[in-house]
Amino acid sequence: MEYKVKIDEFEGPLDLLLHLIKESNIDIWEIKISEITEQYLGYIRAMEELNLSIASEYLVMAAELIEIKSRSLLPTYSDENEDEYEEDPRENLIRRLIEYKHYKEITSTFKDLEQERSEIYTKVPSNIDEYKEKTTYTSTQPISILLDAYNKMLERMEYQKPLNTKIASKELSVGERIIKIRNVLSTKEEVKFEELFDEWNRSYVVVTFLAILQMTKDQEVLIKQDSKLDNIYIKLKGSA
Repeated sequence: MEYKVKIDEFEGPLDLLLHLIKESNIDIWEIKISEITEQYLGYIRAMEELNLSIASEYLVMAAELIEIKSRSLLPTYSDENEDEYEEDPRENLIRRLIEYKHYKEITSTFKDLEQERSEIYTKVPSNIDEYKEKTTYTSTQPISILLDAYNKMLERMEYQKPLNTKIASKELSVGERIIKIRNVLSTKEEVKFEELFDEWNRSYVVVTFLAILQMTKDQEVLIKQDSKLDNIYIKLKGSA
């Protein structure tokens, strides 16, 4: 056999043995100790002839192979009185080779995963609030927005009202509603537009809406709507 591979290209004696088994194109379970020992020793001798330093672990494996080969050549005697089990050194070597081959394959997989992971770049999560479009309250919102919300609310009132209704008349001025709305807004940071209509009769709704319009006209309140279909929020001007 011609030896072209240097010792330092292997990760240890088991790696060298696996290489020799692969070169011989045989299954690990079918290795013949005498043949694999000769191949291994031939490899070691080739390295010595090239004046290459050989690690002690390779020499230890050489000694182990020679011992296994020698024991395989000796006649075996069975002693019926011998209860102590002695493990077959050949099977022990094969098991070690299979385990090493398994770990070697797993290591190769880990190296591929490591290479794949090295091509992925991450960064610490950033606060993107500064890039969000900020919505601010304004006292100059078009009155059409309030009118649109008011008309939709009237439609819901018409749809949701009982079949038979009897509402007692109650006189309520716009000024009185302004005072009550102001009191509500003073206790909350912001209030949804529809929450100011806490009674569902037409006169009360009309007066409440007129009160909101008047407060908007007087720039006493600020109005916010993020988008056309979103809720409308109202708060007192100058509040936090």
